[in-house]
Amino acid sequence: MIIGLTGSIASGKSTVSGMLEARGFPIVDADRVARLVVEPGQPALERVRQAFGEEVILEDGTMDRAAVGERIFNDPAERKKLNDIMHPAIRQEMLRQRDGHFDRGAKTVVMDIPLLFESRLQHYADKILVVSVTEETQLKRLMERDGFSEKEARARITSQLPISEKERGADAVIYNNGTIEETEEQLDRILESWNAFP
Repeated sequence: MIIGLTGSIASGKSTVSGMLEARGFPIVDADRVARLVVEPGQPALERVRQAFGEEVILEDGTMDRAAVGERIFNDPAERKKLNDIMHPAIRQEMLRQRDGHFDRGAKTVVMDIPLLFESRLQHYADKILVVSVTEETQLKRLMERDGFSEKEARARITSQLPISEKERGADAVIYNNGTIEETEEQLDRILESWNAFP
């Protein structure tokens, strides 16, 4: 079985991912993969160099994320150019990792994909698990965690697909507004109902 794990910014998805890992489930982490595919020597980094020039490569041979971010921030054409390089590389590596876990005998693999719905990757998963919080909790956590003002935090939240929409596309939802124990109880109930074993 493949579980697609997603949520919204500051919903606690990483916490739930950690809980699944602690229970022995192999995790394919989209954010980690995104960093991996542009490490020195990777074909995607070479394509980024060709598309954006030497000025986006640091002295140590790694990608200058800040420079790339600046280039694409207000330029949809440049952003598309980057996404056309990154997305196929990320997807290919995620599927490679997923298959590797199954080849090594895993019964269930968790694919931790923050933008699962936005990237239309629902077909990657047999079951979709959404980690949800109230907007007040999300706002408070985001301001505390990243030092944002309320205005900055709200802008980050509204730039994503509303969490209510993600809930509608889920097979199960963990409401992560309470204690860690309450979140763990919900997770264990869901895993049991799905017959999911690492």
